[in-house]
Amino acid sequence: MSDLPAAPRARSTIADVAAEAGVSKATVSRFFNHRERLLSPDIAARVEAAIAKLAYVPSPMAQALSHGRSRLIGLVVADITNPYSVAVLRGAEKVCQEAGYLVMLFNLGNDRERERAAIDALASYQVDGFILNTLGQGEGLADVNTLHGKPAVLVDRRHTGLAADFVSLDNEGAMQGACAHLVEQGWQRLLYITQPLLGVSSRMERTAAFRAFVAAQGRGVRGEVLELAAEQSDEVLDQALARWRQKAKPGERCAVVAGNSVVTLRVAAAVSRVGWTFGQELGFVGFDDPEWAPLIRPGLSTVAQPTDAIGHRAAQCLLERLGGLQGPVRESLLPGRLIVRGSSLGLPPPKAPG
Repeated sequence: MSDLPAAPRARSTIADVAAEAGVSKATVSRFFNHRERLLSPDIAARVEAAIAKLAYVPSPMAQALSHGRSRLIGLVVADITNPYSVAVLRGAEKVCQEAGYLVMLFNLGNDRERERAAIDALASYQVDGFILNTLGQGEGLADVNTLHGKPAVLVDRRHTGLAADFVSLDNEGAMQGACAHLVEQGWQRLLYITQPLLGVSSRMERTAAFRAFVAAQGRGVRGEVLELAAEQSDEVLDQALARWRQKAKPGERCAVVAGNSVVTLRVAAAVSRVGWTFGQELGFVGFDDPEWAPLIRPGLSTVAQPTDAIGHRAAQCLLERLGGLQGPVRESLLPGRLIVRGSSLGLPPPKAPG
């Protein structure tokens, strides 16, 4: 006869504790919520002994719900493969954990029709509120009626018709700073490459700020905008860059501003394919500061977003609302940090004769 492993012992329930102590489940619940205050010493001692004997551990979710809170925050992101989303998540999660909350993540995978489904799914877990870093448009977008009466904070992308606190990079200030740096370094012909605007507020704000900067410079600076879709081939990008650079006037120096790290990577690959060198044939500044930016010779200049601070601020705004803060919606625009590397620096001054 073979020895069979013992079946795992079932986890004790509040009903088991009540039966062991000879009391009702309501009495056990009162023990956990109020302890001896509403129980006689004898009953409290019996419940405590039953808990110890059965090694009973109450469900944190059940305890939280009994107080009207799940201590869960729902976070919806457009694309978890985007380093920006991951960095913001870390910042928000840190604040939530310190306040005793857990974060539940829903990744849309850039499917703009899933926003409502994402919020409904998280709401089924009784989350206390939402942090939304989503596309903000499409048939399935979130609106005030989608939030199940819960407060929400928007990150990076605004939602038409959804009144909620908003936290983002100061897109206008960051773009102005990046372009001004390029012009100061002697780059006169600028090309802004962005993913398709598609009504995404952050892309639209950066594009508008780029156009406004170029217009304010007069004839000394020329600028164009190129929307680069993910499905467009590398050959299309290579040809677009070559045509744009060929239109430069004699002696006019050309530079690219990339809308995010996804665009930066594609531009870097294109520059390698056509045999150019950043900082010589082409100047460059990109939004976001991926860890590989310093590794592409001679180092890619970037606008680093304060992702950790954005996540912190978004979580703080939501916790303040959960704490009872009323009043009009708030907007927090945080400054970016220009990191200058070789790709944006001007040509060295000519050496003195002799």
